[in-house]
Amino acid sequence: MARRVLITGARAAAALDLGRDFVAAGWDVHLADCRPSRMARWSRLPLRHHAYPPPRQQAEAFRRATLALVEEEHIDLVVPTCEEVFHLAAPSLHAALGPRLFAPDLAVLRQLHDKLAFARACEGWGLPVPESHLLASMEDVARFAGEASEWVFKPCFTRFGDAALVGPSREALGRIAPTPQTPWLAQRRIRGSEVCFYALAHHGALTAFSAYRSDWRLGGGASYAFKPLGGAQAEALRDIAARIATSAELHGQFACDAIVDAEGQPFLIECNPRATSGVHLLAGTGDLARAIGEGVPLDAPAQTPAYLGPAMLVYGLPQAIREGRLRKWAQLLMRGRDAISRPGDRLPLAGALADAARFMQEGRAHAITTTAATTRDIAWNGEELD
Repeated sequence: MARRVLITGARAAAALDLGRDFVAAGWDVHLADCRPSRMARWSRLPLRHHAYPPPRQQAEAFRRATLALVEEEHIDLVVPTCEEVFHLAAPSLHAALGPRLFAPDLAVLRQLHDKLAFARACEGWGLPVPESHLLASMEDVARFAGEASEWVFKPCFTRFGDAALVGPSREALGRIAPTPQTPWLAQRRIRGSEVCFYALAHHGALTAFSAYRSDWRLGGGASYAFKPLGGAQAEALRDIAARIATSAELHGQFACDAIVDAEGQPFLIECNPRATSGVHLLAGTGDLARAIGEGVPLDAPAQTPAYLGPAMLVYGLPQAIREGRLRKWAQLLMRGRDAISRPGDRLPLAGALADAARFMQEGRAHAITTTAATTRDIAWNGEELD
């Protein structure tokens, strides 16, 4: 009998690619979310789809529904992809799921997700991070007004680059209003190029890793095309990932953004303890599923770029025309691989466009960005969870 995996956060492109990989590895694949994902539902993959209540708004109902789903479907492994990971790791649910959950407990997730706590942890682990300071009041902010251009300001809990201010004006800085309940941090500005990595760890040992950079981003900073990194730069990031996995005794997925300065030194700026776009550089053959489900180390990823097809069309094409990069855009489409649609399975592209339109409408309805709308029902900002 095939083993059964439940992949949560079905709205994410990473969930679809993980589903493909687990199917390739011979698993029975179940996907779940608190809203329907046309992208995943319109795929020809043999996936079973389920729904649960929104964890941010209906925490107790989410816990009951998740446990019922896991028990009724005899799920062997639960793999989160989005911020529902924090709600799955809430103490009561984490204890009930036990080793079936591929994620650490909430205390570890908090240490990684809280940007200031992550910087402090990295300092203790001997890893390079920019100088960082807590901002819990307007008085804390005022101390940086004279040299704001040399600092980056952002909430301790945020995502997609939303709300981050890089070298802001005095006027922009004056609009920051941190409190002890909603703290920010000031981080020394590192000038250089941004790189990212995605990794898996099994009980403190690194089992999979991909590093990449992107020249195609949304306004808030989220990428939609991913160029693999190789050579010394990738090796340096892999060493960092291995140190994090060991130091935090991680069991699950984690990803980091870093800035590489002019001397080639990478500085860690934040961590996302969940699936990210680096999945797309590893998925497809079943090896990623084996790395997650069995702890089998995964070899270095292929050097083929990946991209999100709908975003390349909706955002990339206008950006390419506006910036005079149409040729590079076309070359990426020809040489890269779409992480959403595949030969024989093209309908997820249309589904992703339909999902994006829904999130755009929701963002307008709630006066938030489209990217913020994608996590409105699952985001976790450090609140206590039972």
